[in-house]
Amino acid sequence: MLEEVERWLSTRSWSVTDRPLHQILAAKQRTGQSVSVVLPALNEEETVGDIVAVIRHDLMQQVPLVDEIVVVDSGSTDRTSEVAAAAGATVVHRDEILPRIPAVPGKGEVLWRSLLATTGDIVCFIDADLKEFSSDFVSGIVGPLLTDPDVDLVKGMYDRPLGGAAGQGGRVTELMARPLLNMHWPQLAGFVQPLGGEYAARRSLLEQLPFPVGYGVELGMLVDALHLVGLDALAQVDVGVRKHRHQDGQALGRMSAAIYRTAQLRLARGHLIRPSLTQFERGEDGFEPRTYSVDTEERPPMVEIAEYATRKVA
Repeated sequence: MLEEVERWLSTRSWSVTDRPLHQILAAKQRTGQSVSVVLPALNEEETVGDIVAVIRHDLMQQVPLVDEIVVVDSGSTDRTSEVAAAAGATVVHRDEILPRIPAVPGKGEVLWRSLLATTGDIVCFIDADLKEFSSDFVSGIVGPLLTDPDVDLVKGMYDRPLGGAAGQGGRVTELMARPLLNMHWPQLAGFVQPLGGEYAARRSLLEQLPFPVGYGVELGMLVDALHLVGLDALAQVDVGVRKHRHQDGQALGRMSAAIYRTAQLRLARGHLIRPSLTQFERGEDGFEPRTYSVDTEERPPMVEIAEYATRKVA
């Protein structure tokens, strides 16, 4: 692992317990910054209401941390909008935001348009399919932005169980995104969940970033933010365990393709090569990095092998 990343992990990777809620609230009152929470939603009637209700109760009614909750519905055919509104969210349809520009399908499209539908100085994105949701996800990733003026973007990190097996979720992360980041943007190798949908950033940063319209938005945002504000302006917070609806293999393939294409476009700007992969395991003191070499031997084309050429001539 790069020394810069090792240093970053020790100075920009925190736990939700590192910033008690009273400390975050004091910083919010002192700085006067407002916080918007955005949930991009498509057919999430089973979970979106509970998420909104928890945020409203814990972080709006109990304490004044969140100023608005906006659910951006991207064309649900179920009762997502009704459930979200009943739970207390402001619900806006994707197509109603900036109607001059026809909307296209994709998560990134919704996140981009949400900047026009919110007012907060800090914007916190939360996926709408989370189960057993805790408001720690919001306070944990918003906290560093309120208490540290040098931090511009914070990603949540967490365990992602799959079928009851701890740490086996995030298959696209491990098979596509992490290798891409380690090899081409090694400064970002320290992110435990680079594709996670729970993150917060200053509006002043988000408004300067391009947004890939599809699933590549999280990777694209990390890479672009790195180039724009530097590694030390990025951080991550351990918020525990993330449970959500898992997609099938074909959907993951499409997601991987979109992420790879997003990386392709950014690699055109120039890139770094580092044939190593950093992965993470939870230890006694939190997530611990493990770095492995991914140098693989490649065979040349067979036509370049003398014995093969001789056989063809014979």
